[in-house]
Amino acid sequence: MGRLLAIDYGQKRCGLAVTDPLQIVPGGLGTIPTHQLLSFVLDYVKREEVERIIVGYPRQMNNQESASMKLIRPFVQKLHQALPSLPIDYQDERFTSTLAQRAIREAGIGKRRRETDKGLVDEVSAVIILQSYLASREGLGEINLPHQRP
Repeated sequence: MGRLLAIDYGQKRCGLAVTDPLQIVPGGLGTIPTHQLLSFVLDYVKREEVERIIVGYPRQMNNQESASMKLIRPFVQKLHQALPSLPIDYQDERFTSTLAQRAIREAGIGKRRRETDKGLVDEVSAVIILQSYLASREGLGEINLPHQRP
């Protein structure tokens, strides 16, 4: 059994999270500048056994796709071309930034660090996306949307 890798894709940087090899516990993996994301993921997959990649699926309150899907979809296509045998799923990411900010505050992380460490919200958002995906597999959360293969 391999790890699950989650990506909270952003224009400037992306948050990353990963499970343990038994796919029980999700944890933050950090953030990476968006222009380095593809090479980072390819390198990570070479070093670690990854069973599936989960990408945050941004939707508006009316269930329509967010405009940021215009950036995410081409990245996912490149990722699929580079790793054709690795499944890629989308997972609803509505409210993850709000939940991440709340979790960070509740964890007691000071205001100064919250203001200076912009990537912290992205990383925690990726963890929340991964937690949501794990819950959906157990029938406890949102339904994941499989990536549409070209």
